[in-house]
Amino acid sequence: MSEREHWIQFAREDFAMAELARQAGIFNQVCFHAQQCAEKVVKGVLSEQGVLPPRTHRLSDLLPLLQPNPFSDIALDLQLLDRFYIPTRYPDALPGTLAEGMPNEADADEALMVVRQVMQRSNSSPPAETNGES
Repeated sequence: MSEREHWIQFAREDFAMAELARQAGIFNQVCFHAQQCAEKVVKGVLSEQGVLPPRTHRLSDLLPLLQPNPFSDIALDLQLLDRFYIPTRYPDALPGTLAEGMPNEADADEALMVVRQVMQRSNSSPPAETNGES
């Protein structure tokens, strides 16, 4: 299995967890796993491009390293996933990190939509949506 495939396999698992969390209505975990999925897909693409992925969780640090960048037109949406990394993991995260508190249903649905695009563009497509739900 190639380095890229290792990253993509982990990304798929994060995507599956995000979908399970969505079904359970655990929106902060949807957002966390969506961010993690996107991070791992980007690291997989970087490794495919011959770049050693740096040890960072910030998509805003990773995206500029992609040459070419298959996500350039959705880079802002991708970078917005970074806002979910810390506050969704720790109850004592910096107050005000997320202006409205924890992620809500709309945040979760948006995060899943973005990460589906990322996976499709990297040829690591997630399963299609079913029954109109995420």
